[in-house]
Parts: sequence; C-alpha cells; structure tokens
Amino acid sequence: MIEKQSSNSRGLYIIDDGDRGLFKVARTAFVEPQVFAQEQKRIFERCWLYLGHESEVAKPNDFVTRAIAGRNLIFNRDGKGVVNAFYNTCTHRGAFVCREARGSSKMFQCFYHGWVFSNEGRLIDQPGKDAYPDKFNEDGSSNLARVERLENYRGLYFINYDRNAISLDAYLGGVKEYIDLVMDQAETGMEVVGGTQQYAIDANWKLLCENSIDGYHAATTHATYMDYLANTAGSMTNVGMGGGGKQLGGGHAVIEYSAPWGRPVAQHVPAWGEDGKKDVAAIMDRLTQKYGEERARRIGLMNRNILIFPNLVLNDIMAVTLRAFYPLSPDRMHVNAWAIGPREESGAMRERRLFNFLEFLGPGGFATPDDVEALEMCQRGYKNLRGVAWNDISKGMLREKPGTSDELQMRAFWRQWNNLMTAQEAAE
Repeated sequence: MIEKQSSNSRGLYIIDDGDRGLFKVARTAFVEPQVFAQEQKRIFERCWLYLGHESEVAKPNDFVTRAIAGRNLIFNRDGKGVVNAFYNTCTHRGAFVCREARGSSKMFQCFYHGWVFSNEGRLIDQPGKDAYPDKFNEDGSSNLARVERLENYRGLYFINYDRNAISLDAYLGGVKEYIDLVMDQAETGMEVVGGTQQYAIDANWKLLCENSIDGYHAATTHATYMDYLANTAGSMTNVGMGGGGKQLGGGHAVIEYSAPWGRPVAQHVPAWGEDGKKDVAAIMDRLTQKYGEERARRIGLMNRNILIFPNLVLNDIMAVTLRAFYPLSPDRMHVNAWAIGPREESGAMRERRLFNFLEFLGPGGFATPDDVEALEMCQRGYKNLRGVAWNDISKGMLREKPGTSDELQMRAFWRQWNNLMTAQEAAE
C-alpha cells in the first residue's frame, strides 16, 4: 500500500505531495524564534513528556530532580510508596525546595525561609508559625503544587502540563507494541543502569528526532563503526540490515531491523565466547517458553529505533538506551540519556551490555559524537536559509514497503508536528 497522507498540500512549514512523492520541510522551522515560542505552547504544554523510569525512585523516600520543558520538577516515591511529580518551588516565595539532583528524604525544606514539606507534598512546618492564622493552609493551597498529570506505562513515567489531555494510554496508541517488545526482555522488570548522562547539542531539537529514526545516515556518518564491525574477528557476518520503517499514529514512529552486532537480549557474537553463547541460549529459551518462538525471536534478534512523539527516543539495538531532549533555544538542546537493562541480568551479561552501550551509544562512543557533529553542521548550514529554504524528506515516499533507510518515519513525525503547530490557524 502506498504511503498515506492527509492531502497534497503546501503549507507554511511542509510540502506534502503524495502524487509526486515529494515531502519537504521549511528550514525556518529550525531557526525562527517565533517557531520556538509556539512549540512551547502547542507541543510541550500539551503533549505527554517523559519524566523518568520507576527504577530511579525504586524505594520509598527516593527522589530525583529534573527540568522538563523549562520547568523544574521533583520526581519522587513518598513514604507510602506513591510516585509523585511536584513543581520544585516553595509556595512561600518560590525558591527551590530541593537542590539535590537525587537522594532519599522524608521531607523537603526550603533554604530561604525554612518552610518544610513532607515528601507527600504537605506543608508541615514554618518558622514563626504562631504568626500565621490558625486555619492557614486549611485548603491545601500552600502545599507543594503537583504537576497537572502524571501517568506511567510499563515503568516509564510521563507528565502532562495540560490537565485536560487524553490519557497516556490513548496517547501512546500504536507505539505501545514496540515499548512492550523492549520491556518484555526482562523477567523481573527493567532498571536504569548507572546514572543520567547529560550533554548539550548546538542544534534544533527536531534534528535529533529525525536522526534517531534515520537509517539512511548510518553507512556514511557511522562508516568507522561499520568498518570496525566488518574487521572485528568477533563480529557476525551473516546478518544483514533488513527491515523497515513504520508510522504508528500521533507522530510516533519506528524502524525495526536485523543487524550484525551482538544483542545482550539473545543475539550472540563469537567475541562473547562459549559462555556468552550459553547465556544467550538460556535467555532465548525463557523468552520462547513465555512468548512463543516467533515473538521470542523478534524480541531477541530484531533491533528497534523508536520515537515517542515529541521528544523521547527508545533505542533497542546493541544495548537499550532512553534519550529525552528539550529545546533551550532554536539552535540548542539539552539531552538526558540513560542505559536500561533487565534487573535479573547476570554480571557477565551486564558487562557485555555496558560495553556495547559505551562503545556505540554513549557520549564518547562511535555514534554519538558523529551524530552531534552532523546535527551541528546542519544547524550551521541553515544560515544559508535564503539560498536554500527547504529540507527534502521524500526518500521512499512512493514505495509500498519502505525500507530502514527510507524516510517514512520522519514524515510521520513532521505531519504530527505540523498538525499541532498549525491547528489553530486552520481552525480560524
């Protein structure tokens, strides 16, 4: 079936011409301050945004502080085991009530005037309390403010600043199938391995959305890694890069494919030796018994680059990584990245997982520095906006079965982005 789009159209930001197989994106979308401002209101104020993984607040009283779309939040599990998301601001004068990145605490105290809040968010003490009315805070208005919405799917917690937003379950829609393929790798659940990796890229955030589900750039941008795989004695030589891209509705998209690297789920490579072969076989046996052979092979042997609109990437390749990124300006973004793996994983398999992660996915690995350089070069190239005004994202548009290196998945992102950015004007 030929790729579907709403209609042949030329708008302010995209050209979507299904008859000619032409899809273009205006470079103004990457550089203009008014686009950046509108994104905050029409996308980041309304969409579900990734907050953190349940394993980051695994025990009662655990907390993490995090900035999400320009707002400072506390992500915690209170003393009763309930997971919360609070605005990290004192209801007295506005200072942070928690200045640590992570830890364990039964309460949060503002260092400015000393107001004290329980980790359930209640105001429990104030210096000079006798100067306040007896019924002060009877209505709870001076408790810590909760983020409007907090929901989770498979241990992934999301927040939404729109109180009237649809449920997270409905929002995720078709992408849940692929999240499940990742989470079902674990018998006892996934956990974050190590801490948070943070870095900035001098490029527009949407470039990383594209890059994360772009199979087209791998052979050139990551040529060094491909050569490394081909020349390493322990690499597999009988696995190609077959697969394809899918649009999953709501701007979510995925590429799913086979690849020659080892997967600590259930794809062995000779470099792991006989012990690794036995470990992988045991995992595959467990997956087969639980899910059947077809699904077990898909979980264990297939790779996935998943984009959860607008700005969460779940890469299930030679290791599993989560990446969330937020625009700081039209030409700069902040990136948070986490490696995740099964809680029950053996020490040997965890070591293989971390080696794979650091080798390719980590900030100093084969891939990330290449990608950062490519995105920053794109952003610098947009200074030539007046000479070349449009990006082309047409590859594979008329194919019945788009391949991994086609651009269907990026068009899915851009259509949803464009819908949200232009819906108000269309309605008017």
